[in-house]
Amino acid sequence: MSKAIVLLSGGLDSTTTLAIAKSEGFDCYALSFDYGQKQSSELISAKNIAKQFDAPEHRIMRISLDDIGGSALTDSHLDIPKYEESSDIPITYVPARNTVFLSFALAWAEVLESQSIFIGVNALDYSGYPDCRPEYIKAYEVMANLATKQSIQGNKLNIHTPLINLTKAQIITKGLRLGIDYSITTSCYQANSSCEACGECDACVIRRNGFVEVGIEDPTKYQQNN
Repeated sequence: MSKAIVLLSGGLDSTTTLAIAKSEGFDCYALSFDYGQKQSSELISAKNIAKQFDAPEHRIMRISLDDIGGSALTDSHLDIPKYEESSDIPITYVPARNTVFLSFALAWAEVLESQSIFIGVNALDYSGYPDCRPEYIKAYEVMANLATKQSIQGNKLNIHTPLINLTKAQIITKGLRLGIDYSITTSCYQANSSCEACGECDACVIRRNGFVEVGIEDPTKYQQNN
C-alpha cells in the first residue's frame, strides 16, 4: 500500500480524515502534536484512535507554540470564549499552526518516501481560521513541491483535504458510513483530563449542531456542570 501521513488531533474531523485515507487503501502513519495547548485530552483520544485504526506508527511531536502565545488555546493570559456568531477570526486561532504542522508532516513524508499528506481542514463549518482555506492548502502544496528531494526527483507531493467542502453534518454522515465510533474523539478546546467536553466553546457547539442536523445524538461526554 502507498504510505500517507495523516494529521491526527484526536477530534471528529481528523478521525474522519484518517478513516477516509484508510478506506482509499493508504497505509496511514498518524502524526499528532503536543504544541503547548492548555488541555492534552485530545492527545489521549489520538492515541486510542491511532491504535483502533491500526496505524503502523503514531508519533506525537512536541513543539512549543505556547512560547509564542497569541491564542486562547495556548496563552495562559487569554480565556477560551463561549461560542458566538461572528465574522471575525476568533481568539482560538493559533498563529501559523497548520503551516507548522504541515512542515513536520512534510519532513516525515520525505523520510518515509510518502507522496501523500492528509489533513482534515474544513472551509464551511469551521471558525474562520485562515489556514483552513483551499487557497492556503494549494499554495502550501506548491511550496512543498519546490522544497523537497522527492519532488525534485519527480515524485510530486499531494496534500489531501477530503473534508474541505463538506458541512459538519456531511462529515459525520461520511464517518458513520465508514464505521467511526465518534465517542472516542475529543473536539473540545477545554476538555478535562477525562476527555469530557465543556459544551460551550466553538468546537463543541459546531460539533453538536452537526449531530443535530444528522438527527442522531452526539456521543460526546460533557462535564457535569453542562
